[in-house]
Amino acid sequence: MKRNDYQADPKKVIKQLGKETLINVLRQMVLIRNFEIRAEAAYQQGKVGGFFHSYIGQEAIQVAAVQALTPNNWWTTTYRCHALALLLGATPNELMAELYGRETGNAKGRGGSMHFYTDRLLGGFGIVGGQVPIATGAAFTLKYKEIKDQVSVCFLGDGAMAQGAFHEALNLASLWNLPCIFVIENNLWGMGTAVDRAIAVDRLAEDTAPAYDMKGYSFNGTDFFSCYAGFSQVFKEVLEMQRPVLIEAVAERFKGHSISDPGLYRTKEELHKSMQGDPLLLLQKALIDAKIIDEAGIKQMDKEQREIVVQAMKYAEESPWPNPVSLEEDVYAP
Repeated sequence: MKRNDYQADPKKVIKQLGKETLINVLRQMVLIRNFEIRAEAAYQQGKVGGFFHSYIGQEAIQVAAVQALTPNNWWTTTYRCHALALLLGATPNELMAELYGRETGNAKGRGGSMHFYTDRLLGGFGIVGGQVPIATGAAFTLKYKEIKDQVSVCFLGDGAMAQGAFHEALNLASLWNLPCIFVIENNLWGMGTAVDRAIAVDRLAEDTAPAYDMKGYSFNGTDFFSCYAGFSQVFKEVLEMQRPVLIEAVAERFKGHSISDPGLYRTKEELHKSMQGDPLLLLQKALIDAKIIDEAGIKQMDKEQREIVVQAMKYAEESPWPNPVSLEEDVYAP
């Protein structure tokens, strides 16, 4: 069944946000892209260990969500968590140091790529679907404390939809009228299986939401303007209704599931076709057409953000390793 993607007028969004905000939005996307590219290079050079999951190709979704909702909510996400941490205030220095496993890292070198945090980010979660009950609990806390101007926002992948925790959490969120926005970031491939071979419904949100008596929306996850307008509307609805909403945002990832995935399940031609819808290039073109920025400005912005990431790599390289004596501090294991 065809998705009923949320539609938005780019001109209206451009007028609403204004030049300064849109320049900052573009800057955020450029920083995320540069961070992912150079962090992946550091991994390939053996400077980063463990796992690494790139967000390249999906940037418009979370950038739009944070812009529309503001950081002042509770956020949870998957192990593909670098972008959201940057958007919610973590510095490139502390995140790169965490990837390098250094004491100055976001989690003191103990978490690595999959476990970033901020004051409002409850974490990237290494277990598929593990963050969904946590997000539901955050929404319950908001309701229990009668905080009416915030919501809980949960990002999950299409593969997490097959997990029991996803369905249990949605059932409770609906049953208890919790202010939670569940966002399925459908990058089409799960770990390596096409979504139409893994999930029984075609429209992941619109077909699933009615089973839990909630609204479902589909967004074009490569289109910042539609995502921003859609998240803005949903945020208002959830605040007014104090009810959960389910969203599907479709944006095919440009990298493998993780850095060790060669992506042999799709051809080079298919990937090239998908990359024609690069959310970063689409936003750049729209802002050039609107005369908000020009090619020279984009090149300068890219240079500036690239230098920030290069300096973060230098910071990480020069940071100390964790002291083995304090290795078990702040670590809980039953």
